[in-house]
Amino acid sequence: MSDLQAAITRIGKTLGSVVVGQEALVQQLLVALLAGGHVILEGVPGTGKTLLVRVLSRLIQSDFARIQLTPDILPSDISGTNVFDLTNRTFTLKRGPVFTQVLLADEINRTPPKTQSALLEAMEEQQVTLDGTSHPLPDLFWVVATQNPLEFEGTYPLPEAQLDRFLFKLVVDYPAPAAEKQMLLNAQAGFEAKRLDIGQLKPIVSANHVLAARKEAKAVPVQESILDYLLALAHKTRQHPDLELGTSPRSTVQWLAASKAHAWINGQEYVTPDNVKAVAPALLRHRLVLGAEAQLDGLTTDRVIQGVLDAVAVPR
Repeated sequence: MSDLQAAITRIGKTLGSVVVGQEALVQQLLVALLAGGHVILEGVPGTGKTLLVRVLSRLIQSDFARIQLTPDILPSDISGTNVFDLTNRTFTLKRGPVFTQVLLADEINRTPPKTQSALLEAMEEQQVTLDGTSHPLPDLFWVVATQNPLEFEGTYPLPEAQLDRFLFKLVVDYPAPAAEKQMLLNAQAGFEAKRLDIGQLKPIVSANHVLAARKEAKAVPVQESILDYLLALAHKTRQHPDLELGTSPRSTVQWLAASKAHAWINGQEYVTPDNVKAVAPALLRHRLVLGAEAQLDGLTTDRVIQGVLDAVAVPR
């Protein structure tokens, strides 16, 4: 394992010590970071979603911005706007919070679709266009959006076009009893998450190191049989009787990138079928649309994904 891989592993361990009981979630978040893909974190309030992203941004020494999305927020509150200066009689760009390296869009599904779409260009093209002028975003630009389950009052479902811009949808569940007890012990010892001074945490890597790790992950070799296996899985979702909408060609390319990142972070020299399967649920669960009969039968997207993985033969 290289020094860079060891450093990324240390980031995962540090995150696990701050946000207890979410080790699997932490690894998937790091895989998305190395694959250069944006993430949705879905879970009930109070499970540490915001804290997790804040601490991660500090450990990679990156600029961080947070948007608390509400029903009355406007697209210009995210992107920024040109303000007229009466003294100089010129327009000056007032940059919005999207001009950062790590952007936390908190409760993205509590804001109307018009404002949700303000992130589309930034996420897909890594730039913002204001009054006909395009403004590039940083190379590391990475969006993590939290959302509440759709059953919660006052939520708006994200449109398919925007969902497809996210690499992963990670479900933040309640911690196991042992982990939650450790949280109580930490609190008893004086730890308070809301009073945690993020600035006192020492960065483990820099933003340039993350970009270098992305290049190394992208260069991980993939045999043609693995490509065929990935395509077979994608085609299976498009022909599945319980699905109205399968995975898109764009998501197939992202699936490959995530598989490479998963192999790299685990110190592997090439991609295996296990890497492809490991990232499948997080990559597919927000892209696949269940048919009406499947929903009536009580099927879940994760069960269908597991069925797809079981149905396609694994290459030797």
